[in-house]
Amino acid sequence: MNWFFITLGYSGLSPKAPGTVGTLVSLPLGMLILIYFDAQTLFLAALLISVIAIKAINKYELSSGIHDDKRIVIDELSGMWFALSVAPAMGVGMSEVTDFQNGFLIQSLLSFALFRYFDIVKPSIIGRVDREMSGGLGVMGDDIIAGFTAGLLSALLWQGFLQVQSLL
Repeated sequence: MNWFFITLGYSGLSPKAPGTVGTLVSLPLGMLILIYFDAQTLFLAALLISVIAIKAINKYELSSGIHDDKRIVIDELSGMWFALSVAPAMGVGMSEVTDFQNGFLIQSLLSFALFRYFDIVKPSIIGRVDREMSGGLGVMGDDIIAGFTAGLLSALLWQGFLQVQSLL
């Protein structure tokens, strides 16, 4: 169960880009939670999974001796879900997902792209957390911060787009 959980249903076992694969698995799951529930539910689910993941990763690292194993992608799920809980952070019906006027799909995809960028490049405090924190908190911490940053930037870019569009 622990390996299934921390590899996000074994998606982290992908031979190429396991982090991206894990994030791609997380994106539609998070979008479905936003569609059928709300942003608060998604946020709380990400928080709960993060707490459980920190303990599970600590246990794995203790037994394996490997810190931040690339096959561990539950951190991508938490980061992506935190990003989605910030932007688009709105409930839409299934029929409204592809309506570009509400920005749900655009902000979701932008959050994905920005999250992957911040998770790979690890600028500023994201990289510092990744380098200096150990155990499960170190593995999860950089993705949580990257997720919030990606969600915030996505929301700001969308609002900026709407402001420019209203001026035209």
